[in-house]
Amino acid sequence: MKWSRIKTVAIKEVLEIWRDKLYLSMAFLIPVLMMIVLGFGMSMDVEKIPFVAVDYDNSEQSRDYLHRYIDSRYFDYKGMKAHESQAEPLMIQNKIRFILVIPPGFQEKLLAGKRVQVQPVIDGLFTYQSKVVRGYVSSINADFNQQLMRQWLKKKRGMNDNDIEALLAPVTLETRYLFNEKLSSLWSTGSGMIMLVMLMAPAVLTALGVVREKESGSIFNIYASTVSRSEFIIGKILPYVVISFVNLLVLSWMALVMFGVPFKGDPVLYLVASLLYVACSTGIGMLVSILVKTQAAAALITMLGTMIPGMMMSGLMIPVNSMEAGAKMEAHLLPAMYQLNIVWGSFLKGQGWPELGTNVLILALHACVLWGISIWRFRKRVKA
Repeated sequence: MKWSRIKTVAIKEVLEIWRDKLYLSMAFLIPVLMMIVLGFGMSMDVEKIPFVAVDYDNSEQSRDYLHRYIDSRYFDYKGMKAHESQAEPLMIQNKIRFILVIPPGFQEKLLAGKRVQVQPVIDGLFTYQSKVVRGYVSSINADFNQQLMRQWLKKKRGMNDNDIEALLAPVTLETRYLFNEKLSSLWSTGSGMIMLVMLMAPAVLTALGVVREKESGSIFNIYASTVSRSEFIIGKILPYVVISFVNLLVLSWMALVMFGVPFKGDPVLYLVASLLYVACSTGIGMLVSILVKTQAAAALITMLGTMIPGMMMSGLMIPVNSMEAGAKMEAHLLPAMYQLNIVWGSFLKGQGWPELGTNVLILALHACVLWGISIWRFRKRVKA
């Protein structure tokens, strides 16, 4: 294997990319657009939930209860309806996700010391959001109940605030959140998108770059040349590794500036691991390009083969420890999980080589295996 031949193949590929302005713009523009769309679109924060109220009582107490929802940042008040039949069509049309129904006699029963049943009607179509909304409603309702108890204890027993708090909440929680103190989903998804985008984009670009030569027939020049299989594969991949690494730096900057994600780890480790991860992604694209003959097939297979595992088996959407045994095994066989550990460890946890060194080594092994299989599978003779 000669470096001069690898350099020649690489220069040839760079010139082909440079001549195709559309392909060149796609190489740098698509990752940025994917980062913006997926980063903001996959936000897991459940806030500003649109709702309407049906207050059959219309009393001072019912209005006080309702305003606890209106004043909450988790709900977006869309007005009052006279009857439930007027509110339900809005939920059918997806204009609201929640109806708060306050029954008649709300204030009268509370003043008489009787129980009152308020009915929250929640859209169950989005199960995750529905469970979160139920949690918000339960929390607001519990806080209102405690306020009523405080008022009663002060009035009937003359207790002070400290005694009331000790009676109503003998056990208190002091919750601390590590690594994502703001509980901002943008911190997690914004940085996690670096892993997902840089798994898909480099693979697609590399796959299209090689298959394009097959469709145009210029690949026969390589078949007839003295360039070896390893020289062709390495020379072909290197330009895409450089382009993808530049894209990764841009996406990292976007995570820091656009999504406000802090970087707490070792920048050297992050850059080394990212370069190896890009090598894995381009290796996937090269392997696909060797196995297919058309750009359409290459794009489809590469997108499906990287996007689904990157989202579902990396730990981005579901923690790997929560997966079933088969899915957990597949997650450990793919490079995405290890890169996500490195991204979150570097950005949010402040980890370094002692904690993430094993992940870096596994990425290096993945890159060697993918490039090695590509070299092994590439043939300079066309099958008859």
